[in-house]
Amino acid sequence: MQILAVRDEFVSRDFDEPDAWWPAQPDVVGGRDRLAGGTWCASDVAAGTTALVLNRTERHTGTPSRGVLPLAALTHGAQWSQHVDMTDMASFSLVLTGALGVTAWIWDAVTLQQVTLDPGLHVFTSRGVDAGDEKTARWTPVLAETDWLDVLASAPPADDRTALVVRHEFETDTYATVFGQLITASPGRLRLAYSRTPWERGSWRERQFSTAS
Repeated sequence: MQILAVRDEFVSRDFDEPDAWWPAQPDVVGGRDRLAGGTWCASDVAAGTTALVLNRTERHTGTPSRGVLPLAALTHGAQWSQHVDMTDMASFSLVLTGALGVTAWIWDAVTLQQVTLDPGLHVFTSRGVDAGDEKTARWTPVLAETDWLDVLASAPPADDRTALVVRHEFETDTYATVFGQLITASPGRLRLAYSRTPWERGSWRERQFSTAS
């Protein structure tokens, strides 16, 4: 299973790069949001599962932080929603991948929908999975035929909502691509390649984790 995850966030919101940050989940490796302590993307090395949360368009603000969602999904699997109150959360897509396939949950701030995906390439944007929006249409054929890291390095950040790496300047902050990671996971093994400037091909670093280490 391979996942390319690109994080867009306000540049003022600092984070730690992927590691085993959560003592209650010692096999879980992911980037840590310094403000709320959760994560946008994490993997359970032993299980070979990965969970990530993505923004959606319906509601942009809310509490608690959605960074609890990937950690809950890695702990509770498909039953994660029984352990998290999402009522006041901003809308999101939560993706859980593993040996059994890929499942997504779509929260539009009103209802939660579960979607099981067939094997193959799937592209998530703020509109959903394989949504047919302009960004999905632009990048799906490219990602299907080209090395993913080369795709990210094909252009610098742009003030363009259809770009893979973005930079939007606002009066008080900048919303931009702040992290990219390529995840290759199987039970007992995790390989991560990642960069804070994913559009620079030479900036990517690699780490490997295993349950034997």
